[in-house]
Formats: sequence, structure tokens, C-alpha cells
Amino acid sequence: MKREGGGADSSSSSAARIVKHLCFSCIATILILFSSTSHNTWCVVAFDSLDPNANITIKWDVMTWASDGYIASVTLFNWQQYRHIELPGWILSWTWASKEVIWTMLGAEAMTQGDCSQFHSDTPHSCARNPSIVDLLPGVPYNQQVANCCRGGVLASFAQDPANAVAAFQITVGRSGNTNTTVKLPKNFALKTPGPGYTCGPAVKVAPSLFLTKDGRRRTQAFMTWNVTCTYSQYLAHKAPSCCVSLSTFYDTKIVPCVECACACSSTNSSSAAAASNTRYSDLPNISSSSMGVNNQQQPDTLYCTRDMCPVKIHWHVKTNYRQYWRVKITITNRDFSRNFTQWTLVLQHPNFSNFTQAFSFNYKALSPYASFRNDSAVFWGIKYFNDMLMAAGPSGNVQSELLFQKTKAFKFNNGWALPHRVYFNGDDCVLPDLQDYPSLPNSGSSCHLSVHMFRLILSIISTGASVLIFSS
Repeated sequence: MKREGGGADSSSSSAARIVKHLCFSCIATILILFSSTSHNTWCVVAFDSLDPNANITIKWDVMTWASDGYIASVTLFNWQQYRHIELPGWILSWTWASKEVIWTMLGAEAMTQGDCSQFHSDTPHSCARNPSIVDLLPGVPYNQQVANCCRGGVLASFAQDPANAVAAFQITVGRSGNTNTTVKLPKNFALKTPGPGYTCGPAVKVAPSLFLTKDGRRRTQAFMTWNVTCTYSQYLAHKAPSCCVSLSTFYDTKIVPCVECACACSSTNSSSAAAASNTRYSDLPNISSSSMGVNNQQQPDTLYCTRDMCPVKIHWHVKTNYRQYWRVKITITNRDFSRNFTQWTLVLQHPNFSNFTQAFSFNYKALSPYASFRNDSAVFWGIKYFNDMLMAAGPSGNVQSELLFQKTKAFKFNNGWALPHRVYFNGDDCVLPDLQDYPSLPNSGSSCHLSVHMFRLILSIISTGASVLIFSS
């Protein structure tokens, strides 16, 4: 019996050790996951809570059959509210399921022709098994265009410019069969801009698209339709963050800078110093090269040499407090000497956006991703021909605006309530300062206490003077 009891005690102690070990493992895992949320470590997440339906959908409509294939209309829809594609534009690629070729294209072109040596008379536009397609540039002849083409691959965000958030081209495919059962869907779709960032799912057959004639009296439909959905991940697009946030308020003299090494850590090599000494902006800070650029450019971006090494800085300044309103000044600064930002977007999240009143020199649209919740975020962009382009670093490398909010019952300045919760630039999450560094209200208790002491001192001086006068008289 004792042996059995001892065995039971031994097994229970072993079980206790196992549970203890598992608890330590769980705690370690939680700590690792918690630490991964810091600004130096990134998670592979494509879901964006401020734009939960964000994606680029590629729709492929087979419009008519050809002798050995089909003619299709391919359309790219950018459903992202605040993420656009700028120059040099999008690149769409895929892998053919069999031995298909591209006979002709309108509105776009394949980057390589491939091996077409087996064709002796008519040469296809591309025989590549993995074609990469790019948009045509503006100004091409009309007989090479289709609707919504030829913008150089630029694709506006949906909130900013819905009419230009779509691109299209026409493709004639050969050696694919010309029936619904013989046509095989392409695979391994990829969308580059021109660097990585987007992940595309497989092609999925959907109900054929419907089209209305110009007079609106007749409806036609495609022979076949399939969709490809591509989603964006900031982790895939950038090795590090590309923007940071600094803070200041009227009620605190402290200016909270961007977090040190928020995007990279500055180098102190001699070449950077030499480049700084030779720059035409002699009064500017040192300049350094960083490969942590905003668009995954092969050439390193030339940046200001700063403590955070971020190509873009957003400054939020709580400027004025009125009886029923309060005002914030926003400044976006480009520290990259090698590029401009065209059609830039800025997303701000703050609980007072439910009572937002006016943006004085930015365009504005409220974001309401969840209908059952109050609006707490908004997207801003520049006014065309005024400040829609953020120029390269230098005297003109900034844009700014003031935002006016109407106060709500929840309004307060303490505990950092007047400061932003999240900031995005061009669809990428920016690094905010640590909470313990946020500006704070003056200690009203001690100031009130001091004033009482001063008041008592003044009263005592007055009473003492009065007593002296009475005694002398």
C-alpha cells in the first residue's frame, strides 16, 4: 500500500512539475507575443481594423471566343480606402496552366516576349509562361487604349478618387481552348507595386459579369468570369516602419520626439558626413543613406540623419482650447531627398472624430468601418494642385493643416486623451511615442497650493504693515 501511495505521490509531483513547466512556457510565450508588438518587431497581418474590407480585386471576364482561345477584359479594382499605388505603378503576373500564349493586348503590355521561336508566321505578343503585365503610359495612340487604362500603373485609393481607383486592359489568349470546359484558370497570381507587399489568392470562378449597353436597354454577360483577391501586408512591404509621430501641446512645454530608432538607427560613417557637407542645404542636419525606404526601392533612400531615421514624420500639436471647440495642427514632413509623395494619404484615429468640424487645407472623409460603432477615424489627403504632392526633403518638403473639433462630454486634456490613438501615412502604420512620454497637464493641485501660500503671505505682509502704522500713530 505504501508503494502504491508513494507511486501516487511521485506521479502527482511529476504532474505538478509538468504543469509548472507548461505555465512557465505559457508565460514565456505571452511575453514573446507581447514584446512582438513593440516598434522594432512586426507581425505578418494583412487585416486592417480601420479598413476591414481592404483588398485589390482582379476580375477576369472572357468576353468572346477566338479561333484557339478567347478575348478577355481584365480589371483591377482598388477597394482600399486609403492605400494607393503610385509610380512606377503596378505589375501583375501569373503562371499559365498549360501552354497558353498572349496574341495581342490593349491598354497594357507584357514586360518580356519570351521564346516565340516555334511561331513562323504570326508572332504572339508574349510566349512567356510567367508573363508580367504593366500598364501603358499616358499619351499612347488611341488604337492601343481601352477604358480605364494608360495611367502608368497609378491606382488611386477608393476614398480619395473612386473614378481612378480602377485599371483595365484587354488580352487575347491563344492555345487555351475556346469553351468553358477547356479554358483553364491561370495560377500563382502576384501583384507588385513594384516591390512586394501584396499576397494574392487563387483564381476563383464566380457568376459571369453583367454589362449594360450604352442606351441602358440591353444587358449582356461574360462567357466566363473569375476573381483574384490581393491583400496588403506592411510586414511584407517594408523591413521596418516608414513613418513616425511626434507630439506637442499648448499646455506642456515639452515636445515629444519620434521614438529613437523607430525606423532604423542612424549610421555615423564618413561618407554620410561628406554627403552632408556637400549638400546644397548647408543649414540642414546631416544626411544618411538608408535601405529602409518607403517603397522598397532598390536604390537606398537619402534621408535626414535623425534619431529615428524615418522617411516621413507626422507632428500632432494640440494648439488651442476654446469654450466649445479645440484645435489641432498637423504637419507632415518628408525627410527623403530622393522622392516625392504624390496623392499621399493620412489616417488619424481619435474618439473625437465623431464630432469633427473642419479641416482647413486638407480633403477629408470619415471612416466608418463598423456601422454599429461610432466614427473615430478619418482619412485626409491634399487639395489638387495645392498640396496633393508632398515634395522631397528640403524647404518645401512639408504640408500642414489645422483640424477643428467640437467638444463632447468625454472631452478632457489629461491622460493623453487629446492625442491620437493611431496614425497611418500612405496606408502604413506609424510609430507612436511611448505612453509614459506623452505631454501632461500641469499639476494643478500644487499650483493652487502655491497660490494659497502666496495669498496668505501677502495678507500677513499687509496686516503687519497695518499694525506698524497703527502702532506708530
